Amino acid sequence: MNIRNSVLEILDEVLSLNGKALTFTDETALLGAIPELDSMAVVALLTMLEDSLGLSIADDEIDGEVFATVASLLAFVQAKLA
Repeated sequence: MNIRNSVLEILDEVLSLNGKALTFTDETALLGAIPELDSMAVVALLTMLEDSLGLSIADDEIDGEVFATVASLLAFVQAKLA
């Protein structure tokens, strides 16, 4: 499983970006830079990550830094899968 592709596909689906997320780089800013990523979208994104990747994410594990960039989100997901 390619975690990067999975996370980008989930981002794309949750935010309805019509393929735009698939072009994101590690440096792409997320929270505060993508209008579609609001508080409701964060909840939907976390739920889809849990369901699609088999993760269990506790509320106290989430802060703004997780969603700062694609790289920070990927690092979080990879740590949860380890």
